[in-house]
Amino acid sequence: MQDMTLVLFGATGDLAQRKLFPALYNLFLDGKMPDSISIVGLGRYYCSNETFQSKVEKALRLYSRRAVQTSGLQDFLTKFRYFSFNATDRGSYLNLFELIKNRENELGIPENRLFYLSVAPRLVDVITSNLYASGISQTQGWKRIIVEKPFGSDLKSAQQLNDTLSKAFCEKEIYRIDHYLGKPMVQNLETLVLANPVLESLLDHKQIANVQITASETVGVETRADYYDQAGAIRDMVQNHLLQLVMMTALHLPGEVTPKDNGVKKIDIIESFRPILKEEVYVDVVRGQYESGVVLDMPVAGYKEEPGVNTSSMNDTFFAARLYIDNTSWSGVPFYIRTGKRMEKKSSRIVFEFKDKLKESDALPTDGMSPNLFMLEISPNESVSLKLNMKDPSSNRFDPVYINFSNNSEDHPEAYELLLFDAMLGNTAFFAHWKEVELSWKWIQPILEAFQEDMLPLHPYPAGSSGPEAANQLLLSNQFSWW
Repeated sequence: MQDMTLVLFGATGDLAQRKLFPALYNLFLDGKMPDSISIVGLGRYYCSNETFQSKVEKALRLYSRRAVQTSGLQDFLTKFRYFSFNATDRGSYLNLFELIKNRENELGIPENRLFYLSVAPRLVDVITSNLYASGISQTQGWKRIIVEKPFGSDLKSAQQLNDTLSKAFCEKEIYRIDHYLGKPMVQNLETLVLANPVLESLLDHKQIANVQITASETVGVETRADYYDQAGAIRDMVQNHLLQLVMMTALHLPGEVTPKDNGVKKIDIIESFRPILKEEVYVDVVRGQYESGVVLDMPVAGYKEEPGVNTSSMNDTFFAARLYIDNTSWSGVPFYIRTGKRMEKKSSRIVFEFKDKLKESDALPTDGMSPNLFMLEISPNESVSLKLNMKDPSSNRFDPVYINFSNNSEDHPEAYELLLFDAMLGNTAFFAHWKEVELSWKWIQPILEAFQEDMLPLHPYPAGSSGPEAANQLLLSNQFSWW
């Protein structure tokens, strides 16, 4: 790994405290950082380097997955410098450039610069333009930029944002981060069949009745009303996280796997998504909004009673859809996706339901029998399990049994650790390519327009439930049910 400068825009924000500083610290503990690195944190308000370093230490003690160690801590903290920064002031960029060059000269670091934009979307344009105009991003070494979601709010805004980034960075230098792609279980999906040949026949589409992908949360809108009431579940979770999970689930990569294979195959998959027409959205899509209820034995307010939410809001906090991938691997197999806030439990999982051939046979009694399932739990726990039917010797009933493997060691790196490490190495495999982002917006756009034109009902659901009844009907129409 080459020595570098990491410039963190938004260093005083919540993401930096909870995820980025702990991720950098755990990379440091694992010896996965450059020998020499300059980390420059930017924020709007003045703060001394010493005060900023103490804030970093506090974040580590609160959020690091591993306890803070006395040994090496000061060495880690001294890599950080703070710069009071105004994103709209050209003078700020010139002063920042001077600080970057001084640190590079002091530490003997070549002009390798990684920029991390953890900022409001409206600032991405002005920051990238000024990075180029000031010369900061015109380096003798390599340059890379990590951009947090949301990447646009619809197809047009995403295209405009990409045009802006492309003026200062080429595609291979733009790292569109999606933390779901950093989750270890998700990263395992691309090589699951390759590393386990026995699964090749098991995950044959001829054997699969449907695939279900769920990302449910118990939390509500919390302090994010300003953003969330404009974005909704469809922009916050579906366009990025869930569609990326669909692409990763549908991957079949024979032979040696390379980042290029990964990206090309994902683009092929999303290009094969069957379009949903605006006039027919009601057939395949369900939207909902949580009302008051009980979550984890605690009474909670409805969405419209949340601080900062308009009492007449028609924003979606739940989304479910049925989609098809019209290629040779997945033709005819429905994919069901859903996400929601204030659900009964927090869980991100992928479930493969297999066809029940015994329904068509009189060879065995089917009392108590249910479909076989292959399940991948992504979070909060990581596990792989297979659900089978075993006959009770004392009766004709069949009882479900589970073969389960869990992988929940605290020693395993978190998503941001893996993604930051990849960005430092220049590995783009688990970052979203522009074509993936653009095609996902193209698939979503008719649904957004249907929402805006009030062509789809907003179903209420009580907090602490599994979502609106209409989401169950979506599967029942194909004689399935959610797992």
